[in-house]
Formats: sequence, C-alpha cells, structure tokens
Amino acid sequence: MAKISVVLADDHALVRKGLKKLLEMESDIEVVGEASNGLEAVEEVRTKDPDVVLMDINMPKLNGIEATRLLKKEKCRAKVIILTIYDDREYLLELLRVGVSGYLLKDIEPHALLEAVRAVNRGETYIQPTLTRALVAEYKRLSQPLPRASRPLTAREKEVMACIAEGMSNIEISEKLGISEKTVKNHVSSILRKLNLMDRTQVAVYALKNNLV
Repeated sequence: MAKISVVLADDHALVRKGLKKLLEMESDIEVVGEASNGLEAVEEVRTKDPDVVLMDINMPKLNGIEATRLLKKEKCRAKVIILTIYDDREYLLELLRVGVSGYLLKDIEPHALLEAVRAVNRGETYIQPTLTRALVAEYKRLSQPLPRASRPLTAREKEVMACIAEGMSNIEISEKLGISEKTVKNHVSSILRKLNLMDRTQVAVYALKNNLV
C-alpha cells in the first residue's frame, strides 16, 4: 500500500526535524518535502504533490493562511493541516472557510497528530477536540447581528472591504488598488472603527451580509 506523503512547512528547523522523526517512525507515512516559509511551502506542494501538508500559521514571506488560500485557488489536491499556538484560535473559522482539513495546537500528543494525518488523508476533517468549544463560540460571535456604521464608508473603504471579503491580504489589496500597504492598513483601521468591528473576519461577514461583494 502506498505511503501517505507529507510536506512539512514551519520556519523553525527544530520543529520540522522533530515532526519528521515522529512521522517517519510510522510505516505508512513518508515526509517528501520541507519548507521554512510560505512561498517555499507552496512550491514544495506544487513539485512534490503530497497527500498532506502540515502547515504552520506564522511563517515569513507568506503565512500559513495565505499559502493555504493560494494552494486551494490552484486546486491542489493536498489536504492541509494547520499547526499553530493557542493564541491563534481566532483563525479557526476563517481557515475552515479557506478549506483546511485539520487544525491542531502544537502541544498536541504525538498519537493524535498521527491520527489527524491519517484522518485527513481519508478525506475527513480533523479539529483538535479541545478546540471544538472555541469553534462554536466563534461561529456564534460571527452570527450575531452586526452594528450599523457610525459614519458612512468612503468609496475607497468599500473597495478595501470587498477585497477583504475575497480573502485578500494587505499586500494583495495594495497591488490591486494601486495604493501603499500602509494606506491599506489605515483604511482597514478606519473601517473597523466606523463599523465597531473587531477583526477582518467580521469585516468580511459585514460585506457579505450587506451585498458589498
């Protein structure tokens, strides 16, 4: 039976080494590539065509969310499992929308990590059990009625909001609209302030609910 091929994407060499050692102790799993940043991760997946990618969120050049979004846009068949730290739970719902197959905290037990790799390879979605409550809470938060704008949004702010709803990063927005990344950040801050929203995910939900995209 063919082994489950895996690409490891993490900017810490020690983490990759530990993961590789753990995975390759299993007779049915094989590490076929490694990446130290998001751009390398995308390239490794393109060239190695793995079954599964273990992807860290916080990486240079391209973070795990952006790298995953790009891979999904390219219709790559690899199943993506996000490996992250406790403080990144807020990204859970957003990542599920992007199309990740798994979401794990880095303190997960080794046997559970192996179970997750096998589960997503079978086509299942694997969310670490301790994160289920966080997922439900985030869903409820985003389902709440959103406040009305305290001041009208400018035409440019509406353009920026539409880009956010399409999942674009600040860099991608700056390139599309022909403005600096700093200006994009200023627009995002203004949008959050005017709409009394907390984060980009709520901005995207607002845009969708108000037919701005």
